[in-house]
Amino acid sequence: MTIDVATRPALSPTLSIDGDRFVDRHGRHVILRGVNLGGDCKVPYPNGGTQYPSDFSDHRTVSFVGRPFPIAEADEHLSRLAHWGFNCLRLLTTWEAVEHAGPGQHDQDYLDYFTEVCARAGKHGLYLFVDFHQDVWSRMTGGDGAPGWTFEAAGLDFTKFHAAGAAHVMQQVYDYGSDVRRQPQYPQMSWGSNYRLSGNAIMWSLFWCGALFTPDHRVDGENIQHYLQRHYLGSMDAIAERIADMPHVLGFDTLNEPGTGWVGDGLSYRHLAPSEENRSRPRPGVAASALDGLAAASGLSVEVPVLRRNLDTGHAEPVGSRIINPDGVSIWRDGVSCPFAAAGAYRVEDGKAVPLDEEFFRTRGGRRITISEDGFGPLFRAVAETTRRHNPDWSVFAELDAFGAASGRPFPAVMPERSVNASHWYDASTLYLKTFDPNNSYDFLTGDLATSEDQVRQRYIAQIGYKAAAGANSFGPDGAPTLIGEFGIPYDLDEGEAYAAWDRGERDPSVWTKHDLLLGLMYDALDALQLSSTQWNYTASNRNDLRVGDNWNQEDLSIFSRDQLVSGDSNSGGRGVRGFCRPFARHVQGRIQNMHFDRASGDFALTFDADPTIAAPTEIYVPRTQYPNGCTFDVAGGHLVFAEQLASVRIEKAERITITIKRQ
Repeated sequence: MTIDVATRPALSPTLSIDGDRFVDRHGRHVILRGVNLGGDCKVPYPNGGTQYPSDFSDHRTVSFVGRPFPIAEADEHLSRLAHWGFNCLRLLTTWEAVEHAGPGQHDQDYLDYFTEVCARAGKHGLYLFVDFHQDVWSRMTGGDGAPGWTFEAAGLDFTKFHAAGAAHVMQQVYDYGSDVRRQPQYPQMSWGSNYRLSGNAIMWSLFWCGALFTPDHRVDGENIQHYLQRHYLGSMDAIAERIADMPHVLGFDTLNEPGTGWVGDGLSYRHLAPSEENRSRPRPGVAASALDGLAAASGLSVEVPVLRRNLDTGHAEPVGSRIINPDGVSIWRDGVSCPFAAAGAYRVEDGKAVPLDEEFFRTRGGRRITISEDGFGPLFRAVAETTRRHNPDWSVFAELDAFGAASGRPFPAVMPERSVNASHWYDASTLYLKTFDPNNSYDFLTGDLATSEDQVRQRYIAQIGYKAAAGANSFGPDGAPTLIGEFGIPYDLDEGEAYAAWDRGERDPSVWTKHDLLLGLMYDALDALQLSSTQWNYTASNRNDLRVGDNWNQEDLSIFSRDQLVSGDSNSGGRGVRGFCRPFARHVQGRIQNMHFDRASGDFALTFDADPTIAAPTEIYVPRTQYPNGCTFDVAGGHLVFAEQLASVRIEKAERITITIKRQ
């Protein structure tokens, strides 16, 4: 073995798909280890975060120029990500960012800005794919994504949602005059309850299946489903046109964690527990049926069961009931009547909603309606068609709704060519409880108790492997690559214990010991499964403040914070760096057989079947963070070059090769 010094090689041109692998133009097996950029792209710049009160009256005049960061800061942030070994971005945008001013009115300043961010990423050696992000439809319904005018198009008045109990929105329930950061009227992670409220459910039902459910509900002569999807895809088209010639752009995500509305539900069905009809675990909040939601939306008061999370089991359980819309406020705009009632779902008699067709959202012409085949499949194919008009080689990064995917919902039977399984995975217990003990780790999903790091690791391997299997089973005989589009950890564990230590002046990396361990176990699982991933997330504006966090609904999962900046430290701004900054094989001259890193000893091993016909070396990221005093390499044969945290090894024979790295 010989060792030379050289500079970092340039980014390879676009990647392609070979069965279940990403491969580059040389034919090397590629592992994408990336990050979502970033959490505050959900909200306008500069003061659109949920830490500020708002009535959203400015929704047509906001700007997202400056998300994920001002252009003047771009090189600072992108170079930091490259230094940490990331080679891929899931770059966030939203439908609202592009088309907030009104239907067909694209924000050209934002498109210029977003194009420049994409170009800068390539200059720092980062592949990227574009994520049109949403959570619970829009900012006006407690999340992000769609423009405010979409409610107007559907005939809804979002200014009445709070009074009618149609949305649970931080800006409308949080007491901003109080110094208390955590407030009982807005529990942590409660934003997801909006999926079951009528503001969300109506919009998703119309977006996916308006042509089936409400064929006469039209905007300028066009059915509401086709109208909404045409504008969503039009915003995607506007970005695709701008970045089509950038070789480091890999494609587009379909739509982040989409809601399902009432598609496939029985009209009066209330989801109180997993059942044969709905295997997913119910979520905390009201357990309203479609009929309940439609009645409340039309100004009727409705009593519905309420579920609360049992902190011992993690399951949402009935704890009583609540009156939705006690003041009888209709959320339909003046002069607009409920299109679902007009289509025959129900009628109102004596102040109550009477069901007329229990199968309204579930069957048509004797055919069972499913969100996978009637919703996701057509959209996935439309995303492929829209984006590939500009670049026929782009991949489609496909994902399902988060809750259905966790319960085994299948991908559509017909997927676009060159699709990627971009499913998400989180350790649900840690995400919701914001605490972690590997020796007493209860799993919400299975009810299992782990009592050691290895048991937690094996749980993570099993759960992430289940997500990857969906690609193998649903994407044709050759399968598809899996890229876990989101996973991550809350940094405000234990009510921000690490932040308190930092405020006391503690600068030792041990402040982040628990975070390092959590991330390390997750990356152990990804290594074992040889999967690509993009961690959630990097928020340039993050603060160590339980009200602020990532600037959105008090979430705080950013690996970076301005509050962690330390002069002269190459990892300045990072949180839990030792957990995510670790060695891995980026490009492999052949097919990977095994990859493993031991965080305690620093031992790294890569085993692969070398292919000498591939005229490019294996490249391994070797971070100084893990090898502060240097490292030693062991590889039988070949020529090794090591510089700038990157080891390159060229193999001349077809044989199984193991490369090991140890701390000095």
